[in-house]
Amino acid sequence: MSDMLDIVVVGGGIHGAGVAQAAAVGGYQVLLLEQATLGAGTSSRSSKLIHGGLRYLEGGHIRLVRESLAERETLLAIAPDLVTRQAFHIPLYATSHRRPWQVAAGLALYRLLARAHGDFASVPRREWDQLDGLATGNLQAVYRYYDAQTDDLALTRAIAHSAAQFGADIRVAARFLGAERQSRGYEVRFMTGGDVTTCMTRALVNAAGPWAGQVLGRILPGPPRLALDLVQGTHIFTRGRLSCGAYYTEAPADHRPVFVMPWRDGILTGTTETLYAGDPGQAAPLPQEIAYLQEVLRAYFPHLDTTPQDAFAGLRVLVRADGAFGRRPREVTLLADAPNPRLISIIGGKLTGYRLTAARVLARLAASLPARTPQADTRFLPLTPALPGPA
Repeated sequence: MSDMLDIVVVGGGIHGAGVAQAAAVGGYQVLLLEQATLGAGTSSRSSKLIHGGLRYLEGGHIRLVRESLAERETLLAIAPDLVTRQAFHIPLYATSHRRPWQVAAGLALYRLLARAHGDFASVPRREWDQLDGLATGNLQAVYRYYDAQTDDLALTRAIAHSAAQFGADIRVAARFLGAERQSRGYEVRFMTGGDVTTCMTRALVNAAGPWAGQVLGRILPGPPRLALDLVQGTHIFTRGRLSCGAYYTEAPADHRPVFVMPWRDGILTGTTETLYAGDPGQAAPLPQEIAYLQEVLRAYFPHLDTTPQDAFAGLRVLVRADGAFGRRPREVTLLADAPNPRLISIIGGKLTGYRLTAARVLARLAASLPARTPQADTRFLPLTPALPGPA
């Protein structure tokens, strides 16, 4: 290990892997520390979507949606084996919270922001009976549009593998013990296999997701912090087949959006939003969350078996604020220790925007890093599934 690294990244989820890749591609000496295995946390427990975030238009998050749609197209181009275009359907009933004209207007804006044409349409009534057994009682309209789907764990590992190919040092089962600010950066301590290692780095990136607060608590002097909420999102995996694509539904109980999607050899339904308090490593689906998702599946596809074959829960990090979780901003927050930072914490963010987040982190750190010669550009760098092996 070099006497002075450029960047140490804490956390091997999608954002940590993305920063490690961007740093390595940028010619920097980078070390990534992951306490378990790559993508073991939220980055393997998401809705597995690469999308613009249609629901965020209602909150006026135009820039977030536009950027996410651009990143969707980038990922479709550079990772065709990992990210695939998927048809989505929005069924609207007499009891639906939104009217057909509202959804049509939202989809028109979504298409405009994506700079695409022909990406949504009204499904003719004569075709409704062909939509995977979708309930048609009181059905008023169905709209079809396109986003993309991915294997989130495979994508995370592919990005980390790319980082390693460009020279990043990826350490799994490596527990971050703490860091202390020095004149030229941070002294970092971590443990692997019972051995404690100390290294110096010019910059430190906290990409620990739900563990970000714990990481900040181990850094001296105490860096800036934000009040954060951990929000649990549960998915259930059930038997069945959806041949027409995915469905963007409203939960009967509270009109929250819930996706019902084809996934591998079954159906994935999610997600919930439940405030979580406790050890992030112990997050698990709650019985009431499972029942909530079963109700959604039963309401829209009454012929399907709603018995979960599997269920998982991931944690989102949101800046604490008043109001419903679904209405809080989803833009990533980069929390820095100074105007010319040597420490940046990535708070929140979406799977789709990992590459853009990484680029912004490096831009913020530029003043604290030496000039390096970039080796490639992540906008055009192909991503391929990593070979099986240690992760």
